Amino acid sequence: MTSQAPTAAPSQLNGDARPAPGPAADEGLARRLRALACTAPLHDLDARKANLAGEYGIYAMAEVALAAIDAVTLHMDFDTGADHEQIVAKLLPRVAAQAPHRPAAEHDRVARWVLENLINVGSVDRGFRAVYGTFGADGAYVRRDYDFKLVEEVPGHGGTVFLRTTDEAVNVLVGALDTDVTSAQIAAEVKLEVLISRGRLADAQLAAEQARYRTVQYAETLRKTLDATRRNVRAVDWLSAVPDMIAEALDHVADRYRHENAILTNIRKARDEAEEPEHKRRAAELVDIVKDCIRRHTQLQSRLLEAGPLFRAEQDRQAFATPTGHAGLDLYGQLLAPLLPLPVAQATRVTDAFFARGTGLRTPAAVRVGDLVDMLLTPPAEREHLGVEMPEPDLIATPDDSRFSEAQLAEAMELLDLPADAPRRLSGLLADARRRDPELPYLLALLAVHAASPAVGTAYRQGEEKLLFAVDDGTPLDDREFGGADLIVGTALLDAAGMAADRTEAA
Repeated sequence: MTSQAPTAAPSQLNGDARPAPGPAADEGLARRLRALACTAPLHDLDARKANLAGEYGIYAMAEVALAAIDAVTLHMDFDTGADHEQIVAKLLPRVAAQAPHRPAAEHDRVARWVLENLINVGSVDRGFRAVYGTFGADGAYVRRDYDFKLVEEVPGHGGTVFLRTTDEAVNVLVGALDTDVTSAQIAAEVKLEVLISRGRLADAQLAAEQARYRTVQYAETLRKTLDATRRNVRAVDWLSAVPDMIAEALDHVADRYRHENAILTNIRKARDEAEEPEHKRRAAELVDIVKDCIRRHTQLQSRLLEAGPLFRAEQDRQAFATPTGHAGLDLYGQLLAPLLPLPVAQATRVTDAFFARGTGLRTPAAVRVGDLVDMLLTPPAEREHLGVEMPEPDLIATPDDSRFSEAQLAEAMELLDLPADAPRRLSGLLADARRRDPELPYLLALLAVHAASPAVGTAYRQGEEKLLFAVDDGTPLDDREFGGADLIVGTALLDAAGMAADRTEAA
């Protein structure tokens, strides 16, 4: 029995093996190439800092650029952006920390240079372009252009200009490109909850900041959709795509709001139970970050509810706009095609006349009587004033996280129930409270400090017969747990007869 040698494939014989065909096989590489392109302007800052007049090698320009993207993102709102000078002021401490011996004018120049390069002030469209290659469906290598921006200038009210970060900049900041916003937001908040439950507040703070960046990106997507609707309502798919997005976003906001309130309760508990100062500080910062996430979600929800009425209003405005009374000019059929066969001497006379008069007329400021009459006689369009039915809110009972119990409050009020002619020092009251309960002096001190400025008028109008007061006579407090003044705490009797007379007159 004879064996035959295996025959090599033609592609192996010719040495022309190709990568796996089709766009799906190359999508992962293309995504990584675009992610690398978004970071290129930051690396280019450190490469070009040698071109500046002076010695700027000590500055880490990419670090300052990331801080600038962070500052602009956190100062963005739904309708406005960040102020240019405000971002420069935010960058100055970081720049100064890199070179504290350098003059302040140099720090200001570095901060402005980094911010202007993120905007790409020197280019025509103020954007960046990267070239990368992919394989098409037929296996051919195709070069593609990837245009993107990191920080862009947008007009505001009253002629002001704001700074806003783009989706690409947020993706650079959180380290992900083309990530689904909803899934990334849920993953970040689940990770945040796990880190908090395990007491890793340093990692939890980073996860909370990433969750906030995703919230900003979600609001930016909605803002761009509404802006496109204001320009041309037909350019946005309001039949299926946008309603599905709004419904999904409302469900997303409701879930995130419930989730973030639960996280906020856990963070406050971790903050109150922490003993190390660093642990308390990080927990307090986490509380501020999650509160900001809740504020942004509330603002996003209000904009989502306004999206439907805005679409109907723009549809009415654009559908019933007064059409133009002049026919358009076919440049190819009426100008270019007849002129191409003509000699240059004859064609230039036509082109000179066209460009001399083709710049258009300036619309006069005066209103025409015919337009005014049509506007006044046109009946108003019927529209729904109440809008869509509001969904019923899903209310969650707030957990009772009070430090002191009702029994402790009753004991403290018993100690403060002093005779009108026998006031006492705060130090003596604290000693009596400490013998009853180690936690009771803290509650007693709070009540005594609150009594330093008693609401006399409110108690008088409510018919109170006596009022607790505290007076500082300059005596320092000698206590092992508290400092400050040793207040004189007493009870003042109010004029019950006068109050009865006032109520009778009022009746």
